[in-house]
Amino acid sequence: MTTSADKPRLDPATLRDLTQEGQGPRLLDVRTPGEFRAAHIPGSYNVPLDTLREHRAELRQHLDEDVILICRSGARAAQAEQALAEAGLPNLRVLDGGVTAWETASGPLTRGPERWDLERQVRLVAGALVLVTGVVGVFVPGLHLIGTAVGAGLTVAALTNTCAMGMLLAKLPYNRGPRTDLDTVVAALRGSS
Repeated sequence: MTTSADKPRLDPATLRDLTQEGQGPRLLDVRTPGEFRAAHIPGSYNVPLDTLREHRAELRQHLDEDVILICRSGARAAQAEQALAEAGLPNLRVLDGGVTAWETASGPLTRGPERWDLERQVRLVAGALVLVTGVVGVFVPGLHLIGTAVGAGLTVAALTNTCAMGMLLAKLPYNRGPRTDLDTVVAALRGSS
């Protein structure tokens, strides 16, 4: 099985060259529908990471050419790459640095309503929990342990390159946006062929 360590990641300049040639690779954006609506690379398809993981075998049937996986920074795209590679899909690459690097490199973006990305939401919720439990913990013994648990969760998230809080926040209506189910994804992928 080929892993991301076996192939170099794709940098934004190379992706721009590939997309300008006309028949570039298939771009799958694995962020939440809300994040995708806020800003995405033109021509990309939104296949949220949870949907991709759950339906990777079905998606494999519609992804026979080169596939570039995209997220905000590259972490979720790397998880998507692993899931699709386990389903036997070849020719997978991850956009190094994700949409953030693409935007920094002046790559074009299709923009929708402004919204906070998941990482910023996690920082807000984690910081607020630590702050509130720390202050209130002065008056209520033991409450500060919630802040300790949040810190432990963030440490595990960093070590495993996953984020339980981010996965929970992704399920909020604010982040879901319009429903992206397998039928919608497959119809979009077929329409581009």
